[in-house]
Amino acid sequence: MKKPRVLLADDHKIVIEGLKNLLKDDFEIVGSVEDGRALVEQASTFHPDVIVADISMPQLNGIEAARQIKKNDETIKIVFLTMHPDATYAANAFEAGASGFVLKHSASSELIRAIHEAMKGRTYVTPLIAGDLIRTYQKGDSPEKELFKKISPRQREILQLLAEGKIAKEIACILNISTKTVEFHKYKMMDQLKIKTSTELVHYAMKHGLISI
Repeated sequence: MKKPRVLLADDHKIVIEGLKNLLKDDFEIVGSVEDGRALVEQASTFHPDVIVADISMPQLNGIEAARQIKKNDETIKIVFLTMHPDATYAANAFEAGASGFVLKHSASSELIRAIHEAMKGRTYVTPLIAGDLIRTYQKGDSPEKELFKKISPRQREILQLLAEGKIAKEIACILNISTKTVEFHKYKMMDQLKIKTSTELVHYAMKHGLISI
């Protein structure tokens, strides 16, 4: 029987190598990438059955990458493998179209099952945060999260790149837009979020999981 095709995404090479060893008997590893922007590109190139991705990745975090991938191809299943034991991250991941959420320290016992569940059209969430995730959904979105949701996908991309320390000219080159467009989005976003300084912007990006703390 043909093995499901899996694309890996993590910005730590040692994690990628560990995943290859863990998954090689059950799945065909079609490739690996180290940042979210490369993940979107390779997903379009390889059309894998399943993507196993970290959330915290440079240039474009895993959740934003997932949104773009699912928009381009709804059939691709995405399982997040992360160090963040936070139900808010899981909720954001599933809202972006994920099929699974596994913590890295549980990968050896849960990841293969999560991928198989995703292939069957089901959802898998590590039992370690399942209760917290249910409570997160029961509470509903806070006013702050509602405000964050109003930021456009392009603004979230720019926010992450700014928080990573890139200047407007570098961001313009990465996103293939003008420097003026970058500045427009930056200041519009700061106005929407009631943020006055670049330092506050970085803290905001960290708080909402766009970059790692």
